[in-house]
Amino acid sequence: MIEQPPGLSRRLRAFSVHLLTATGAGLALMALFAAAEGRWGAMFGWLGVALLVDAIDGPIARTMRVKEILPHWSGDTLDLVVDFTTYVFVPAYAIAASGFIVPSLAAPLGIAIVMSGALYFVDLRMKTDDNHFRGFPTLWNAAAFYLFLLKPSPWIATAFMGLLVIATFLPFHALHPVRVQRWRMFNLAIVIFGCVLAALAVWLDFDVPPPVPAILCLIGLYVLFGDAVIRLVRWLRQV
Repeated sequence: MIEQPPGLSRRLRAFSVHLLTATGAGLALMALFAAAEGRWGAMFGWLGVALLVDAIDGPIARTMRVKEILPHWSGDTLDLVVDFTTYVFVPAYAIAASGFIVPSLAAPLGIAIVMSGALYFVDLRMKTDDNHFRGFPTLWNAAAFYLFLLKPSPWIATAFMGLLVIATFLPFHALHPVRVQRWRMFNLAIVIFGCVLAALAVWLDFDVPPPVPAILCLIGLYVLFGDAVIRLVRWLRQV
């Protein structure tokens, strides 16, 4: 029996998911407009909405079987294009223009961020077999957020951002809170809690009590290095 091609209504519903994903590019442009005007809170707000879209479009696409209904449209490629603008390009501009970076190094650092991010996005080894990210997963929106939250001195900020560029190519495993199965519910809970605190910090223009930055830093360290700590503890137990 020959399977009938999907009807127009199903194709339109499937294409609406691609439209949802593509709104991330529009949100990135709005964030860039805000950043160019120095409205950093608004920039993080637009990037936050883009992050929400990125969190929901994949599950919706899989539920609606978009890849099967529209095989000539690559949702994976669209997702990478949008992610590069929201996770790398706009945050790179914000970091370089923030005033927290050594002025003479701001433009070179921004260039290093977008170049390393572009290379990371085409690295077929960016995900490990257990769905961790390999190296720093170009979360430059988060890096920019911590820059505005902690307000370090220019040399410390520049050095730390430079280390993150290098860490893009290092072989440690960073957490993917949705796809990593180990402690999945705990990981989701802690990341969601971090997002709530981050939204609060943006809403209050980063004027938050000291426990908030401390908790957010612990969450960030867990996302980046939690797997390395777990592996080290297991190794020490076996020695």
